[in-house]
Amino acid sequence: MPIILIGISVTLFFMFSNPMYNSVALQRAQIASYNKALGNSKALENERDKLTFKYNSINPDNLVKLHKLLPDNIDNIRLILEIEQIASPYGIVLKDIKYNATNTKKDAVSGVTPAIQGGGAVQTSNKNYGVWDLEFSAVGTYNNFLSFTRNLESNLRIVDISSISFSSDLSTGSSSVSPTSYTYNFKIKTYWLKN
Repeated sequence: MPIILIGISVTLFFMFSNPMYNSVALQRAQIASYNKALGNSKALENERDKLTFKYNSINPDNLVKLHKLLPDNIDNIRLILEIEQIASPYGIVLKDIKYNATNTKKDAVSGVTPAIQGGGAVQTSNKNYGVWDLEFSAVGTYNNFLSFTRNLESNLRIVDISSISFSSDLSTGSSSVSPTSYTYNFKIKTYWLKN
């Protein structure tokens, strides 16, 4: 009789108690992982709150300047308008503007920003910023050219001049271009912050 009771108790253990024990152990492990995730979530919320507080403490005028300094998209039309505004006091008019307006958002599948081909190229990499090339030409005197480039380099938007070439068109005898005016061909780079 004791052997039968021991056999029944061992059978009950393996049929009912052991699976319940394993189930409870598995649930405890899940609870522990959920508690860890909850702790990480609270830590992230605290960090988010700190960053939000820091962001809200920045002067709104400075936020506008920061967004202009390094925008979160190319915003090529605004850049061209800013350059024209810088050039207009010197009588310089932008001509032959070359760029291609294509999608500059990241591809949802690959996570890569597509490159713009042609005159205005977006160079992509694994960096947190993109580089956009722009080409244009302008006609003006040398002194106005110097003033224009000084103002362009001191503009709040980051613009790097990659190359400048110039030419004089004295052979045509055109009265619209004075002998002291030159045609300047600019290649510039500007930057934008990837999201």
